[in-house]
Amino acid sequence: METLLKTDYHFPGQTAVYHGKVRDVYTIKDNLLAMVATDRISAFDVILPKGIPFKGQVINQIASYFLQSTADIVPNWRLAAPDPMVTVGYRCEGFPVEMIIRGYLTGSAWREYAAGNRVLCGVTLPEGMKENEKFPEPIITPTTKAAEGHDENISREEIIAQGLVSEADYDRMEAYTRALFKRGTEMAADKGLILVDTKYEFGKRDGKVILIDEIHTPDSSRYFYAEGYQERFEKGEPQRQLSKEFVRQWLIDHNFMGKEGQTVPEMTPEFCNEVSQRYIELYEHITGMKFVPAPSDNLEKRIEENLLNCLETLAV
Repeated sequence: METLLKTDYHFPGQTAVYHGKVRDVYTIKDNLLAMVATDRISAFDVILPKGIPFKGQVINQIASYFLQSTADIVPNWRLAAPDPMVTVGYRCEGFPVEMIIRGYLTGSAWREYAAGNRVLCGVTLPEGMKENEKFPEPIITPTTKAAEGHDENISREEIIAQGLVSEADYDRMEAYTRALFKRGTEMAADKGLILVDTKYEFGKRDGKVILIDEIHTPDSSRYFYAEGYQERFEKGEPQRQLSKEFVRQWLIDHNFMGKEGQTVPEMTPEFCNEVSQRYIELYEHITGMKFVPAPSDNLEKRIEENLLNCLETLAV
């Protein structure tokens, strides 16, 4: 199956292009963004060498689903999804921080906690917690948004003191983060899932704080299966989860954590297809809809044609 690892388009009115870890983002007349979700996959802030079949479609369609499902509580950037792997929306001035919210002690937060740290991004964590335990209340642990390399943990106080975000805008972002997480948690519970943690990105347009990028996808979120959660927790067993964490764990098991001198292990076709099935499984669980794979031959041409038609419709 063909995978899309990179694009190099030149659209009418195009003023910039940015190749991120997963998405290729085209700026049109400094007013719109055309965001192409490629099949790239990253872990530990490293783009892995092989693509994952249908990953871009899964990520884009889940993000569209949740952007539409939360537009009543938070304004967002989305205007249209002209292709299974593309979203078009308003260009906003992004804030240089990511809002991470955690409902459970797991992942990097657990690794910090197990190492003895009890303060994370200015938030004091309770003593005596166990891996995958639910927090009394969700905690917000922001990070800087690095153009290259690793994002860094940062506290609310540091963000405001450094002038990265004004206090008023940060408070609005924090309120939106909690409201989005509450909605996402409720939607996951309806499908037998637990939204464990996630990240949101915000920008500003016409003086208003706007939700940008993707939300509640397996690239930006972690989900546990609700069934069996408590029993596994009490036994200290790993949780069944739908997220990218199993890719990170596979890399850790093969002695790779993105550190200097480490080599990415071989990604066999079997492994890539297994990852693809995990992404499709999450799509079907969280949306309640059957995943319909789009034709994967000549992806670049299909995307270009669909995007050109959309831009014409939007009178760009």
